[in-house]
Amino acid sequence: MSYATDLTDAYRQAGVYTGKILGGAQPTELPVVQSAKFELLINLKVATSLGLTFPPGLVAIADEVIE
Repeated sequence: MSYATDLTDAYRQAGVYTGKILGGAQPTELPVVQSAKFELLINLKVATSLGLTFPPGLVAIADEVIE
């Protein structure tokens, strides 16, 4: 199970920062931005091999479930 930032969103933010720096902004003047989008991933295949179970409600709200 993993709850982490969405990589697509993180790459987009890196591109925005790069564009601002290439446009002449000083890196020390740029604000620190936390990702606003997170993903919950559950790997049921590994969980069952380890003898773990997840509540059905948690599996239902997961962004991605690997079976």
